Amino acid sequence: MTLLADILTILLNGLQQGAIYVLLAVGLSIILGTLKFVNFAHGALYLVGAYLGLFITGQVPLNNGQLAEWGIQSYGIGLGFIAALIIVPIVVFVVGLLMERFVAQAFYDRPDTDQILVTFGLAIIVQELLRALLGGNSQPFPQPSWASGPIALPVVGNFPRWRLGVIAITAVLVLGVYGLVEYTDFGLIVQAGTLDGEMVRLLGIKLSRPYLVVFGIGAALAGVAGVVGGPLANVNPNIGTEQLVPAFLTVVIGGVGKIEGAVVAGLMLGTLQVLLIQTGYAAWSQVGIYALAALVLLVRPQGLLGSEVDVS
Repeated sequence: MTLLADILTILLNGLQQGAIYVLLAVGLSIILGTLKFVNFAHGALYLVGAYLGLFITGQVPLNNGQLAEWGIQSYGIGLGFIAALIIVPIVVFVVGLLMERFVAQAFYDRPDTDQILVTFGLAIIVQELLRALLGGNSQPFPQPSWASGPIALPVVGNFPRWRLGVIAITAVLVLGVYGLVEYTDFGLIVQAGTLDGEMVRLLGIKLSRPYLVVFGIGAALAGVAGVVGGPLANVNPNIGTEQLVPAFLTVVIGGVGKIEGAVVAGLMLGTLQVLLIQTGYAAWSQVGIYALAALVLLVRPQGLLGSEVDVS
């Protein structure tokens, strides 16, 4: 029974860790798969979501940074966690629209290296701006009161309630995005534009607006990931870049543009990391996800669920 409980605990913790990767990777994957745009600022959108979530949920003390030097001792409006879950994706969705219109659109026909440089530069600007204004100290992101504390589960025993909340929120959002892409007219237009944009334009359908919305949806998912992932660890200006690489690995392992691939890969990476940590190999947890990515790409260069078209 103890062995079974340990296995189930590792799987649940892996699902929770993988859920954050999935939220980030699904948004990143639909942007990369649809628009063929390499967005290295995706981690910055996660960072913005986390700090904006902090601002909305409560009052955060300021001990250093430019705002503290100006005499501002705290920031926040105290609307609570539910308000953050509603407001943050809307705000980050708008940020994504602006980013697509004024940054990404000019680089669609440019080499990948140009896209990487401009978006990575934008991410560094956002990161250092937040560091300058709010300081570099880590800020605790309190769990919502309605999801704090443990919950008794069969076999497993006590398990953090919020970790289950993260898994549930991720499942709902990913299913919603999958349904939008696969079973709506909007999704069919986006998929057709990805396969043959010229033919879609000849049919009189403008792709600029659907592509704009796709970018916004991907950004909103990153913002939500920042909110739900914030209570699992402290928030600081470095969390965006820390989450970016696992998110890209998730996309590559699952297959570019494949939502279901991102889900499978994210859960694999999360479970592998938790397994290594809980078995005493925490120092190898980051190495492990790179090794898994290398192994998958050696066997299937297009990713687990990707097709040859995805990487052409």
